[in-house]
Order: sequence, then C-alpha cells, then structure tokens
Amino acid sequence: MQFDIKDRSLAKAGKARIEWADRSMPVLKNIRERFDKEKPLKGVRLAACLHVTTETANLMRTLKAGGAEIRLCASNPLSTQDDTAASLVKDYGIPTFAIKGEDKKTYYSHIYASLDFKPQVTMDDGADLVSTLHTERKNQLKDIIGGTEETTTGVIRLKSMEKNGVLNYPIIAVNNADTKHLFDNRYGTGQSSIDGIIRATNFLLAGTTFVVCGYGMCGRGAASRAHGAGANVIVVEVDPLRALEAVMDGYRVMPLAEAAKIGDIFITVTGDISVIRREHFKVMKNGAIVCNSGHFNVEIDIPALKKMAKSVSHVRTFIDCYKLPDGREINILAEGRLVNLAAAEGHPASVMDMSFANQALCAEYMVKNHSKLEKKVYDVPEDIDKWISKLKLDTMGVKIDKLTAEQKKYLASWSIGT
Repeated sequence: MQFDIKDRSLAKAGKARIEWADRSMPVLKNIRERFDKEKPLKGVRLAACLHVTTETANLMRTLKAGGAEIRLCASNPLSTQDDTAASLVKDYGIPTFAIKGEDKKTYYSHIYASLDFKPQVTMDDGADLVSTLHTERKNQLKDIIGGTEETTTGVIRLKSMEKNGVLNYPIIAVNNADTKHLFDNRYGTGQSSIDGIIRATNFLLAGTTFVVCGYGMCGRGAASRAHGAGANVIVVEVDPLRALEAVMDGYRVMPLAEAAKIGDIFITVTGDISVIRREHFKVMKNGAIVCNSGHFNVEIDIPALKKMAKSVSHVRTFIDCYKLPDGREINILAEGRLVNLAAAEGHPASVMDMSFANQALCAEYMVKNHSKLEKKVYDVPEDIDKWISKLKLDTMGVKIDKLTAEQKKYLASWSIGT
C-alpha cells in the first residue's frame, strides 16, 4: 500500500480519537452498517481530497465498508491530524497522503498520488482534485463518472467551470444541502473558529471588538459565537441583504476601512481574495489579531503585509507577528489558513455527522445515477437531505409532529380560502 504520512507510530493515539469521534456520528454509522451489507460502491475507485481529521477518517471507513477503493489526500497543508493519518494507514488500510505543515510542492505531490490510481469518483473540499484533473490530468477525465464537493469555495469554482463550459463530469454540491450549510457552516465553523482563535492566542474575547468579514452561514456562526463570548461584534459585508440581516441580528455593520481602525480581532469568512489589504493594515491598532476561516489562504493579503513589515517573528505556535516601521504589531494566525483546522480540531463530530452522511449518500447516488446526469453542478437530492435530518433527530431522541390528513389536503388545495 502506498502512503505518505508523518509517523506510523502515532496510529494508536489516532485510532482512539477516531473512535471517540465515531461516538458522535450515529447517522454516518447507520450508513456504514448498511454499506457493509449492501456494498453499493463495490469496485469503485474514489479519490478524496479532504481535511484529514478524525471525522474524515470515519467517512473513509464508511466508503470502504461500501466496497470503494480509496485514496485520501489533504485539502489544506495545515489541517491534517498526523495521528489520524497514521491510523488510517496502519489500522484501516486506507492509502493516505497528508502531513501537517507540508509545503506546496508536497501538497500537490499528494494530489497527484491520489489521482495516480485512475479514480472514477472524486470527493473534494475546495475543488483541487477537479481543478488538477481539468488542467494537468485531462487524459484521466474519461475515467471519471462523477464527484462531490464539500465546501462553499469549491462550489464557487465548480459553478464557474460549469458556466464557462469546461466542467467535464457531473458533481453534487454537498455544501448546498440544508443539513450541511445550515449546520456545519454555521454551528461548526462558528464554534471551531472561536476555538482556534482562543487556542492560538489564549485571549479573552469578552470586551473585545470582533470584526467578522462576510455574513454567510460561516460568518453568522462566527458572529454568534463571538457575541456569546462577550465580544462587541462588527460585521463587514458587500451584499446589502446580508448586511441588513446582520443589522437586524443586532450587530454593527460598517465598511472594513472603518472597522479596521477599531477592531481587536478580525476573521475573514468570505471565500474571496484580498479581503483584508494594505490599506486596512495601515490603520489597525497595535496588537491586532487577524485570521481566516475561508478555505484558501488568500482572504488576507499577507504578501502586502510582509512588504510593509520591517520584521516578522514567530512569537507563539500559530502566531506570526509582523512589526511595522511605526512600531505597531499585527498578529497573523495560522499563516492565514483555516484557523479552526490549523490551530484547533475543526468542526465537532456531531455536526460533521450530517455533512459526511451527505458525502457518503451522494457518492452512492452518483454511482447509481451518473449516466442520467449532465456535466453540471447538482444540489443534493431533497430526499437525501430530509432523510439525514430525520435520522439525526431520531439519534438525538427528538420527536416531531406529523400533518393530519386534513392539513395535507388544505396545503394541497388552491380553492380553500377565508
């Protein structure tokens, strides 16, 4: 078995953590038990480019139980949990290519390794597998029957490919499932981002001015959790509807040029490039903390900050301090990469339970239905989304009402009025 990980001896600790996460992933476990009996993915070669965490390990176990042949690589150089990668290789026999802190060359060598066994299905978090196939491995596209995409940034890239007529196979946007973005993005990103900031800095959030750039589901989560910790939250937006919602949710809303002058902690969650730029660094307070929870490390213009700084020092694990000529210091967390995965452990397993249930079921759906699909980006089928939400409620011991026959008839009628 081919693999490239940091240290196989870390496997024991990794296995214990994978099993701990599995306790909070009952929906995925239910799917794994069915997959083990039915083998819906038997013989399917699947390449996955995901954050190599304990939750991802349980998804890989589920896909393997379904009969898939798997290769896994990291979707971010800093998000890998080395003990998890070791256990995947040693305990579960899953070829894994991921090392926390790997450089860009190694990162892409791992992507190539994941594609070398000619996969038929891709499973992405950020669309790097898809992008590589369409630019450097075009000869392999004939082997691909379909794929899935986990995150907002990846869906944006794929929609662009579809619009420009270059997307070569159908892909399901798992991120667009209600049981993914309404929970994973909001509650998962919200909690894990705050966790990453606190682990990296050991700062007290109460009383600070906390600036959230972007008020999508991830931004809503970060703002909510920061407010709950006692921070004074400012939201920065370019979309008037989202900005209005932030105002109605009780937050101050203003341009970043204004917020940059008064913020203590800044987090970007937009999926766009150069959100925090030179003009913002120029007016920030001494000691400002800047981090990102968007997928790629492009939301903070770190190259511009580096040019402005007279020195850069690594003052604490996951903190680089940029000292400016006027004496001010600006602290960048986790090299501008995903702070929740680089400095913490990512989303809690209970929320990834739903996200990865979507991944597993969408992989099964793609294998069964790919011949009927066009070369487009598809939403998760509604019946999959609703089944996951129902099963999640069941595992939580929560019961809900059902419509009566009279209510169903009323909702289906157009003639019943006042």
